[in-house]
Amino acid sequence: MRNYQKELDTLLERMEKEAPRLLLHSCCAPCSSYVLEYLSRYFSITVFYYNPNISPEEEYQKRVEEQKRLIRELSDKNASFPIEFVEGSYDPEAFYQMAKGMEHAPEGGERCFGCYELRLRQAASMAEKGGYDYFCTTLSISPLKNAGKLMEIGEALAEEYGVSYLPSDFKKREGYKRSIELSKEFGLYRQNYCGCIFSKREGTAASVPK
Repeated sequence: MRNYQKELDTLLERMEKEAPRLLLHSCCAPCSSYVLEYLSRYFSITVFYYNPNISPEEEYQKRVEEQKRLIRELSDKNASFPIEFVEGSYDPEAFYQMAKGMEHAPEGGERCFGCYELRLRQAASMAEKGGYDYFCTTLSISPLKNAGKLMEIGEALAEEYGVSYLPSDFKKREGYKRSIELSKEFGLYRQNYCGCIFSKREGTAASVPK
């Protein structure tokens, strides 16, 4: 079994002083907290907030504002390289089209994998257009998200778009625990469901539960 954290360690050891550009898809501020703290020492990061799965719109907007606030406060505090923010389009219909026929699929299965691909494809496309060196997502920090499937999708998209996918399983090295600590430190809003109407219906805990 591949150890994505060791692969990332090896890559970081080889880096030059000039920071490569990373497009980091973020699912929410709490999940991104540790990832930004960790990777901002090595990369010039643009956080890409593209999450058409989140419902309702008021919830989406609340999470966007928390993401922006976290970036501002982290940048002021301890980021070695600048952190920028780009918001993708909020298009719930794109998510519902992807989920069509899988409305009753169990949480954590094929519908979620489709949601991974939907968001990562947008990230890969933006990374290609923007000339980024790498792209990846914060999603793997959650114990509820399948890091292996995320890597599989990310590497396939890397081949398609010609931008390297950063090997990652951010829950390793107590990354998930650190994200909870940082969420408390920054007073982040910590949602109690992943984002879509299906996760809310099933009462699925979010990446950083209350």
